[in-house]
Amino acid sequence: MKFLLLNFISLVVLACGNQTKDNVVTNPEIANAEPVSVPAENGMEKAYFASGCFWCVEAIYESVEGVQESISGYAGGHTKNPTYESSNTGKTGHAEAVEVIYDPEVVSFKTLVQVYFGSQDPTQVNGQGPDRGSQYRSIIFFQNAQQKKIIEEVKAEVAKNYDKPIAAEILPFQKFWIAEDYHQNYEKNNPQNPYIQGVSIPRLNRFKAKFPDILKEDAH
Repeated sequence: MKFLLLNFISLVVLACGNQTKDNVVTNPEIANAEPVSVPAENGMEKAYFASGCFWCVEAIYESVEGVQESISGYAGGHTKNPTYESSNTGKTGHAEAVEVIYDPEVVSFKTLVQVYFGSQDPTQVNGQGPDRGSQYRSIIFFQNAQQKKIIEEVKAEVAKNYDKPIAAEILPFQKFWIAEDYHQNYEKNNPQNPYIQGVSIPRLNRFKAKFPDILKEDAH
Protein backbone atom coordinates (compact mmCIF):
# COMPACT_ATOMS: atom_id res chain seq x y z
CA MET A 1 0.00 0.00 0.00
CA LYS A 2 2.86 2.37 0.88
CA PHE A 3 4.49 1.65 -2.47
CA LEU A 4 1.25 2.41 -4.32
CA LEU A 5 0.81 5.62 -2.37
CA LEU A 6 4.33 6.75 -3.21
CA ASN A 7 3.71 5.97 -6.87
CA PHE A 8 0.53 8.01 -6.83
CA ILE A 9 2.27 10.96 -5.19
CA SER A 10 5.11 10.81 -7.70
CA LEU A 11 2.64 10.89 -10.59
CA VAL A 12 0.95 13.95 -9.15
CA VAL A 13 4.27 15.71 -8.57
CA LEU A 14 5.61 14.72 -11.98
CA ALA A 15 2.38 15.37 -13.84
CA CYS A 16 2.32 17.07 -17.21
CA GLY A 17 2.31 20.46 -15.48
CA ASN A 18 1.42 22.31 -12.31
CA GLN A 19 -1.99 21.77 -10.80
CA THR A 20 -4.33 24.72 -10.43
CA LYS A 21 -7.68 25.13 -8.72
CA ASP A 22 -8.74 27.99 -10.96
CA ASN A 23 -11.95 27.25 -12.82
CA VAL A 24 -11.54 29.48 -15.85
CA VAL A 25 -14.55 29.74 -18.11
CA THR A 26 -13.90 30.38 -21.78
CA ASN A 27 -14.41 34.05 -22.56
CA PRO A 28 -17.75 34.71 -24.32
CA GLU A 29 -16.06 36.61 -27.15
CA ILE A 30 -14.04 33.48 -27.91
CA ALA A 31 -16.94 31.08 -27.56
CA ASN A 32 -19.08 33.23 -29.87
CA ALA A 33 -16.41 34.20 -32.39
CA GLU A 34 -16.50 33.34 -36.06
CA PRO A 35 -14.33 30.24 -36.65
CA VAL A 36 -11.04 30.67 -38.44
CA SER A 37 -10.47 28.23 -41.29
CA VAL A 38 -6.94 26.95 -41.78
CA PRO A 39 -6.11 26.34 -45.47
CA ALA A 40 -4.80 22.98 -46.61
CA GLU A 41 -1.13 22.74 -47.56
CA ASN A 42 0.05 20.22 -50.13
CA GLY A 43 -3.19 18.30 -49.67
CA MET A 44 -2.75 18.09 -45.89
CA GLU A 45 -5.38 19.53 -43.57
CA LYS A 46 -5.17 20.57 -39.92
CA ALA A 47 -7.46 19.90 -36.95
CA TYR A 48 -7.22 20.99 -33.32
CA PHE A 49 -8.00 19.12 -30.11
CA ALA A 50 -7.44 19.50 -26.36
CA SER A 51 -7.95 16.61 -23.93
CA GLY A 52 -5.52 16.83 -21.06
CA CYS A 53 -1.74 16.71 -21.22
CA PHE A 54 -0.54 17.36 -24.76
CA TRP A 55 2.25 14.80 -24.32
CA CYS A 56 -0.46 12.13 -24.23
CA VAL A 57 -2.66 13.53 -26.98
CA GLU A 58 0.23 14.11 -29.38
CA ALA A 59 1.32 10.47 -29.12
CA ILE A 60 -2.23 9.19 -29.65
CA TYR A 61 -2.83 11.11 -32.87
CA GLU A 62 0.61 10.32 -34.27
CA SER A 63 -0.26 6.61 -34.04
CA VAL A 64 -3.24 7.09 -36.41
CA GLU A 65 -2.90 6.12 -40.07
CA GLY A 66 -3.13 9.21 -42.25
CA VAL A 67 -1.78 11.60 -39.60
CA GLN A 68 1.49 13.10 -40.77
CA GLU A 69 2.32 14.91 -37.55
CA SER A 70 0.84 16.08 -34.28
CA ILE A 71 2.21 19.25 -32.70
CA SER A 72 1.85 20.30 -29.06
CA GLY A 73 0.68 23.82 -28.23
CA TYR A 74 -1.98 26.00 -26.68
CA ALA A 75 -5.44 27.12 -27.81
CA GLY A 76 -8.79 28.36 -26.58
CA GLY A 77 -7.55 31.24 -24.46
CA HIS A 78 -7.65 35.02 -24.46
CA THR A 79 -3.95 35.92 -24.15
CA LYS A 80 -1.27 36.20 -26.81
CA ASN A 81 1.96 34.21 -26.85
CA PRO A 82 1.10 31.78 -24.04
CA THR A 83 3.89 29.76 -22.51
CA TYR A 84 3.94 26.52 -20.53
CA GLU A 85 4.41 28.49 -17.33
CA SER A 86 1.68 31.04 -18.02
CA SER A 87 -0.88 28.49 -19.19
CA ASN A 88 -0.30 26.47 -16.02
CA THR A 89 -1.56 29.38 -13.92
CA GLY A 90 -5.03 28.76 -15.32
CA LYS A 91 -5.38 32.49 -16.01
CA THR A 92 -4.69 32.61 -19.74
CA GLY A 93 -7.78 30.64 -20.71
CA HIS A 94 -5.64 28.40 -22.90
CA ALA A 95 -5.71 24.63 -22.79
CA GLU A 96 -2.89 22.31 -23.77
CA ALA A 97 -3.83 21.33 -27.30
CA VAL A 98 -2.50 19.61 -30.40
CA GLU A 99 -2.46 20.53 -34.05
CA VAL A 100 -3.09 17.40 -36.10
CA ILE A 101 -1.77 17.50 -39.66
CA TYR A 102 -3.54 14.79 -41.67
CA ASP A 103 -4.31 13.48 -45.13
CA PRO A 104 -8.10 13.67 -45.64
CA GLU A 105 -7.80 11.03 -48.37
CA VAL A 106 -6.63 8.55 -45.72
CA VAL A 107 -8.34 9.61 -42.50
CA SER A 108 -11.49 11.72 -42.22
CA PHE A 109 -12.19 14.55 -39.82
CA LYS A 110 -15.00 12.42 -38.38
CA THR A 111 -12.54 9.65 -37.54
CA LEU A 112 -10.26 12.16 -35.81
CA VAL A 113 -13.26 13.31 -33.76
CA GLN A 114 -14.04 9.70 -32.85
CA VAL A 115 -10.41 9.29 -31.78
CA TYR A 116 -10.78 12.41 -29.66
CA PHE A 117 -13.79 11.18 -27.70
CA GLY A 118 -12.56 7.58 -27.58
CA SER A 119 -9.09 8.32 -26.19
CA GLN A 120 -10.09 10.07 -22.97
CA ASP A 121 -12.69 10.18 -20.23
CA PRO A 122 -15.00 12.69 -21.95
CA THR A 123 -16.98 13.25 -18.75
CA GLN A 124 -14.06 14.55 -16.68
CA VAL A 125 -14.40 18.28 -16.07
CA ASN A 126 -11.36 20.58 -16.13
CA GLY A 127 -8.79 17.86 -16.46
CA GLN A 128 -7.84 14.44 -17.66
CA GLY A 129 -6.52 11.69 -15.42
CA PRO A 130 -4.18 13.13 -12.75
CA ASP A 131 -3.92 16.49 -14.52
CA ARG A 132 -6.41 18.95 -13.06
CA GLY A 133 -7.11 22.55 -13.97
CA SER A 134 -8.63 24.56 -16.80
CA GLN A 135 -5.42 24.24 -18.82
CA TYR A 136 -6.21 20.51 -19.09
CA ARG A 137 -9.89 20.87 -19.97
CA SER A 138 -11.30 19.12 -23.01
CA ILE A 139 -12.00 21.29 -26.04
CA ILE A 140 -12.71 20.29 -29.60
CA PHE A 141 -12.35 23.04 -32.18
CA PHE A 142 -14.31 23.51 -35.42
CA GLN A 143 -13.29 25.61 -38.42
CA ASN A 144 -16.63 25.64 -40.23
CA ALA A 145 -20.28 24.67 -39.89
CA GLN A 146 -19.73 21.21 -41.40
CA GLN A 147 -17.07 20.34 -38.83
CA LYS A 148 -19.29 21.61 -36.01
CA LYS A 149 -22.13 19.39 -37.23
CA ILE A 150 -19.83 16.34 -37.32
CA ILE A 151 -18.57 17.05 -33.80
CA GLU A 152 -22.08 17.44 -32.40
CA GLU A 153 -23.26 14.22 -34.08
CA VAL A 154 -20.32 12.18 -32.75
CA LYS A 155 -20.72 13.74 -29.30
CA ALA A 156 -24.42 12.76 -29.24
CA GLU A 157 -23.52 9.16 -30.09
CA VAL A 158 -20.77 9.04 -27.47
CA ALA A 159 -23.07 10.49 -24.82
CA LYS A 160 -25.29 7.39 -25.04
CA ASN A 161 -22.49 5.37 -23.44
CA TYR A 162 -22.17 7.51 -20.31
CA ASP A 163 -24.38 8.36 -17.34
CA LYS A 164 -22.58 11.67 -16.81
CA PRO A 165 -22.73 14.55 -19.30
CA ILE A 166 -19.94 14.98 -21.85
CA ALA A 167 -17.64 17.72 -20.54
CA ALA A 168 -15.86 18.69 -23.76
CA GLU A 169 -16.36 22.25 -24.98
CA ILE A 170 -17.04 22.77 -28.69
CA LEU A 171 -15.38 26.02 -29.70
CA PRO A 172 -14.72 27.95 -32.92
CA PHE A 173 -11.05 27.69 -33.76
CA GLN A 174 -9.15 30.99 -33.47
CA LYS A 175 -5.41 30.41 -33.21
CA PHE A 176 -2.94 27.73 -32.25
CA TRP A 177 0.23 28.68 -30.41
CA ILE A 178 3.06 26.14 -30.78
CA ALA A 179 4.54 24.98 -27.49
CA GLU A 180 8.21 25.09 -26.54
CA ASP A 181 10.53 22.76 -28.46
CA TYR A 182 11.12 20.39 -25.55
CA HIS A 183 7.42 19.48 -25.47
CA GLN A 184 7.40 18.19 -29.04
CA ASN A 185 7.42 14.38 -29.38
CA TYR A 186 7.82 14.27 -25.61
CA GLU A 187 6.44 10.79 -25.11
CA LYS A 188 8.69 9.37 -27.83
CA ASN A 189 11.79 11.24 -26.67
CA ASN A 190 11.34 10.61 -22.93
CA PRO A 191 10.11 7.02 -22.60
CA GLN A 192 11.54 6.60 -19.08
CA ASN A 193 9.91 9.70 -17.64
CA PRO A 194 7.71 8.59 -14.68
CA TYR A 195 4.68 10.48 -15.99
CA ILE A 196 5.12 8.98 -19.46
CA GLN A 197 5.49 5.50 -17.94
CA GLY A 198 2.59 5.86 -15.52
CA VAL A 199 0.08 7.96 -17.50
CA SER A 200 0.91 8.58 -21.17
CA ILE A 201 1.85 5.05 -22.24
CA PRO A 202 -1.10 3.38 -20.48
CA ARG A 203 -3.46 5.92 -22.06
CA LEU A 204 -1.91 5.31 -25.48
CA ASN A 205 -2.20 1.55 -25.05
CA ARG A 206 -5.88 1.82 -24.04
CA PHE A 207 -6.50 3.83 -27.19
CA LYS A 208 -4.65 1.34 -29.42
CA ALA A 209 -6.66 -1.55 -27.99
CA LYS A 210 -9.86 0.34 -28.72
CA PHE A 211 -9.00 1.44 -32.27
CA PRO A 212 -6.78 -1.28 -33.78
CA ASP A 213 -8.10 -0.81 -37.31
CA ILE A 214 -6.88 2.76 -37.75
CA LEU A 215 -3.35 2.43 -36.39
CA LYS A 216 -0.17 2.87 -38.40
CA GLU A 217 1.72 -0.37 -38.95
CA ASP A 218 4.73 1.01 -37.07
CA ALA A 219 2.75 2.59 -34.23
CA HIS A 220 4.93 2.17 -31.15
